[in-house]
Amino acid sequence: MFSFDTNTNSYNTKHVTTQQQNEGNYGYAYAYFSSQRAATAVIQNDYQLKDVSLQNSSLSSSLPNIFKQVENSVVQITSKVSSNPDTQIIINGNPLGGQATRLGSGFVYDKQGHIISNSHVVNGAKTVDVTFVDGNTYTANIIGNDPSSDIAVLQITDNTYSSAEKNGIPLIIANSSSLQVGEQIIAIGNPFGLSDTMTTGIVSQIGRLIPNPDTGFSIPNGIQTDAAINPGNSGGPLLNMQGQVVGVNSAIISGTGTFSGLGFAIPSNSITKIVPILIEKGSYDHPWLGITGSKITPDIAQSNGIPRNMKGVVVASALAGSPADKAGLKAMSQDILNSRTQIGDIITAIDGQPVKQIDDIITHIELTKSVGDTVKLTVNRSGKTIELDVVLQARPNSLLQPQQQASQQRPDQPSSPTPTPPPSSDSSNNLFGNLYNSCIGILGKEICNTLFGK
Repeated sequence: MFSFDTNTNSYNTKHVTTQQQNEGNYGYAYAYFSSQRAATAVIQNDYQLKDVSLQNSSLSSSLPNIFKQVENSVVQITSKVSSNPDTQIIINGNPLGGQATRLGSGFVYDKQGHIISNSHVVNGAKTVDVTFVDGNTYTANIIGNDPSSDIAVLQITDNTYSSAEKNGIPLIIANSSSLQVGEQIIAIGNPFGLSDTMTTGIVSQIGRLIPNPDTGFSIPNGIQTDAAINPGNSGGPLLNMQGQVVGVNSAIISGTGTFSGLGFAIPSNSITKIVPILIEKGSYDHPWLGITGSKITPDIAQSNGIPRNMKGVVVASALAGSPADKAGLKAMSQDILNSRTQIGDIITAIDGQPVKQIDDIITHIELTKSVGDTVKLTVNRSGKTIELDVVLQARPNSLLQPQQQASQQRPDQPSSPTPTPPPSSDSSNNLFGNLYNSCIGILGKEICNTLFGK
């Protein structure tokens, strides 16, 4: 399938609540609780990274002890997003009022009053209310916001906060790279406005890409879990059995907008890289390569004389003016005279690390590189191996044009009655259509239908 590189979504980004994967009609949804509908989000948080052994069972605490340990540090975030009198908060079928309000979760990051939550939970608000388990509510300013990573940093401004919430200590951030599939984890948040709810499950898989519908890019290395995550959980911590943060509850795949066994969290290691910069500068520049591409499928291999089990990413396009374009990376094209497809470059490694699919490129650049850094791409070009040095630049805030952002369904809007077919690229609707049409002209409809999940 075609996907964008370092910051794009190798799943689909058009309608998060209605999009499909190739396997079925399931959509990603944001996990904040909105006045119009539930949906799910991508979150992140961190304090200081602690390299802890997650496998030392002697350090594990019981579930009741962990809850008591962290309950004072998990908060409910309330943000007003509209003054439309026709919109109201609905919890368990009962309307609570006439204001449009988003309810999400967050947690204490440090002793300076910083709280971590999701960008989509607070988007459009200048201040929010932060409520602790004891019922005390404080006003917080949004001092840092990164829609690409769906991370927001809040700071409580009330003078009474520091003395009143002495028990709200910062949560310890663990090393998420130590997680293993099958490991027990805990999610805490405020699903459907029900404060201080704990659910448990296991790490179902690691290394997932989480779509971000606001930007058209993707968030790498997500944690998949079967712990119940529902609307209102956005921003709440995902904990190990020592009560330390390994991720932030973020998104679900669901056909209904509620939990169906597939939940996702942003890994703590990703958060440690972004949050300190958000506190310092208020924004974060993501490094960008600027390609679209596909892993080598059997159809692509057969059509282009490539070994069937060759691993790498076929470069579908290098966006004009992007680092990839400037470095001379060659995309696939068509020889009109001979009616043949020129496959272009195949990326087989980045900085010496083997590349099997575009996820590997996205994760490597996002987690280990910064704007201005150089990456070395190992490329197979017409059967010969070459190396290209590419200087990464700051990626655009969004691949979506303003009119596309306006038309894109938001998580707090009613979903379409019929899920839309998924673009397998990380792009906007128009870009997806252009890519698909170009693909048909180059590779033929049969292959492109396979690539684009049609």
